[in-house]
Amino acid sequence: MVKSDNIKENTHPGAPQLPGSVGNDLEIPEALKKGVMMTKISDKKEKQALFRIDPDEGRIHYESRTGGIVPIETIKELRTGADCRYYRLQFKLPEDTEDRWITAIYILEGTYKTLHMIAPTRDVFHQWDVALKKLYAIRQGLMNGLGNVEIRRNVWERQYWKGADEEGDQVLDFDDVERLCTRLNVNLTTDQLRKLFKEADTQNRGHLEFEDFQNFVKVLKRRPEIEVIYGRMSSANGGTLDFKEFAKFMSEIQKSTLGTDQLKSIFSKYATPQRTPEAADAPSNESSSAMTLDGFTSFLSSPDNAVFSEQSRPIWQDMTQPISEYYISSSHNTYLVGHQLVGVSTIEGYIRALLHSCRSVELDIYDGDEEPMIYHGKTLTSKVSLRDICQAIAKYAFITSPYPLLISAEVHCGVRQQEKMVDIMNEVFGESLIQAPVEGRPKITVLPSPEDLKHKFLLKAKNLYVVDQLAAVQEQKAAEKAAAQKQAILEAEPPSSTSSSSDDVAAIKEGIKDLKTKWRKMRGKDAKPEKPRVKMSFRLASLLVYTVGVKCHGFSADVEYAPEHIFSLSENTANRLLKASMTELVKHNQTHLTRVYPKGTRVNSTNFEPHRFWAAGSQVVAINWQTFDLGYMINQAMFQRNGRSGFVLKPEALRSGGEDLMKKRTKHFFDVTIISAQQLPRLRDSRGEEIIEKSIVDPFVEVSLHIPDWTHSPFLPESATAAGAKYYPSTDATTTSATSARTVSFSTKVIKNNGFNPVWQEELCLPFDCVGDMKELIFVEFAVRQNGKDDDDDEPIALYCTPLGCLERGFRHLPLHDSQLSQHLFSTLFVQINVRDVE
Repeated sequence: MVKSDNIKENTHPGAPQLPGSVGNDLEIPEALKKGVMMTKISDKKEKQALFRIDPDEGRIHYESRTGGIVPIETIKELRTGADCRYYRLQFKLPEDTEDRWITAIYILEGTYKTLHMIAPTRDVFHQWDVALKKLYAIRQGLMNGLGNVEIRRNVWERQYWKGADEEGDQVLDFDDVERLCTRLNVNLTTDQLRKLFKEADTQNRGHLEFEDFQNFVKVLKRRPEIEVIYGRMSSANGGTLDFKEFAKFMSEIQKSTLGTDQLKSIFSKYATPQRTPEAADAPSNESSSAMTLDGFTSFLSSPDNAVFSEQSRPIWQDMTQPISEYYISSSHNTYLVGHQLVGVSTIEGYIRALLHSCRSVELDIYDGDEEPMIYHGKTLTSKVSLRDICQAIAKYAFITSPYPLLISAEVHCGVRQQEKMVDIMNEVFGESLIQAPVEGRPKITVLPSPEDLKHKFLLKAKNLYVVDQLAAVQEQKAAEKAAAQKQAILEAEPPSSTSSSSDDVAAIKEGIKDLKTKWRKMRGKDAKPEKPRVKMSFRLASLLVYTVGVKCHGFSADVEYAPEHIFSLSENTANRLLKASMTELVKHNQTHLTRVYPKGTRVNSTNFEPHRFWAAGSQVVAINWQTFDLGYMINQAMFQRNGRSGFVLKPEALRSGGEDLMKKRTKHFFDVTIISAQQLPRLRDSRGEEIIEKSIVDPFVEVSLHIPDWTHSPFLPESATAAGAKYYPSTDATTTSATSARTVSFSTKVIKNNGFNPVWQEELCLPFDCVGDMKELIFVEFAVRQNGKDDDDDEPIALYCTPLGCLERGFRHLPLHDSQLSQHLFSTLFVQINVRDVE
């Protein structure tokens, strides 16, 4: 995976400027811009096609009747050389093509796609490899939150300059600028636009050169709403924002807890020296510096003012607690990349999940001709070998996170291929695979920590011997309990007055026995079949150490689970447990792992909302990563935390000793002012091209709180509903819809005919209740929508989702994403945030 560590933050005024063209700065060979003939590989055929790179617009172009455009920012991964071996073998191509192979994996119209290219020579391959990885690193750096302001501005200017200069003459006339503003959805009349054009054309040449264009867009991007805030902050100091006023702003408005030295460091990055006569001979420091409007604007949209500051932090939580005290990023049916009934089984699902810090993947293992195969049983999905999947897992498991990977296996194969399965895992995972002999194994009293298990693979599967033992114990205890109850009844019954009554009872019992015998014969069950012996390899059982799969027998005092016992619950079963015994489930999950997985009969692979089960302490809440829906979005938002390690420490209330916190129930208001949006993205067609004629003209913002069912009645005051707040109760799973938590939402008014810089300046107030101060289990969703569309069926224009407990207060810019959670390069939402307690 290409990293973007070479992207440095460079926001303060006076910082050195990048060269005008990002492409020239990267020294993209001219031949790659003009085009190179390469071999394009697909399922259907091999063909020669002209491939070229447009560094300014950030695209790969290739000859195709269906478009042939791959925007760099849509690429999820670049693979080259030996990393493409799986594809070479799949397409049955010679080994000598491998060292000239490039694969780009990207998303278009919500679907993962692959572009396979084979360069004609090693030199051409090297040129493409270097150029693509550099462009990809820059775009990925810009899609990781905010920041890199100078690079972001430079990329924007070159991209839109190139798009507007249709004739390629390096100048823009008024018609070019007018078309560009239509593309940007700027809400200006022709007269207003002509006035700005003339002001930018300082030499009255009738056209704009690049420097003129830069001045033009600077005026176009003017932010009056920030000017108001700046004026308010600086008014006490004669219109100048000095350090004293900046520190006051950070403390009172932004609710910052930073110390003075940290605030001075931030202030100095965005302030400029003030050369007054009194300060002319003084050293440059905060007392002789001030933050201009430009500096203040840069600060507000920088990582120093991020709405989710934890996102940029490395792993910071305590990783030495038992693994049961963490939420674990988990996937369901990881091998599928499409439909549950007819989708494709592939290694791709594992690679995608692992590169996004997933720490629990699933295998459905069946007998193959020679070796075990992975596929969705009793469906038309394709098959992939266990060996291929294990090799992919081994390669990508610890690239994003060093913490243990849980392999959740449903083993449907016979003993012989179970043995093969063990051989393959030992061969591929080696000493990193956790295992211990079945006999003489020391008793486990507490589960190890993620730190203890770094770079380890844990296999989770049902241990059929343990399952039978637990069932036998339960049957014995049930029989003993029934016998004790029967004895108590007999002892409590008065003696019979006549012998005839005893005879009557005996006759009735005999009659019932005869009826049962006849019923079994009618159904062909006159002889109870002997229970088959357990068919499980002892070698396979030796791989089940800290994650031994068992059946859930409830939480009564009669049931005793060892710390290593883990059971899997379907969402329907989990919902029943939440309603019947949530307290017991919370207590169980303090010391044991529980896995929850989506309803199997919902073939469209939609996801439940995982925080419903996280609120009960369940750690391994598995979702379908191939489905980009609300459940997927909430899961990704949760695991952006803690350095994207895939492990997040559970709230204190859900951990051992948190019982008193669970009794704490509070009520609050989420106060958010939707101020403005910047450069909302345009819709794109199936080829990835912007749709100009269907411009985004009437946006509004919908803010939603997704809240677990931790109280019987939600906090929903009449004042909120009267003001326009909408409440949606939680739902259980059906054949078409997934389990949902309760939701409160509020929408702004609609801004007509402006997708470039709409201003709402509208205050919203959303009520919510909380238990145990677990605000990190409430998720906030900001969705920018288009007026006139069906909100339930239509995807939002752009969105942002994060845990409420992670939101910083005050004025913040939210980075906006598409429905697949890829960040838009230039789109943001400007808001003011506060959480208010209700007495």
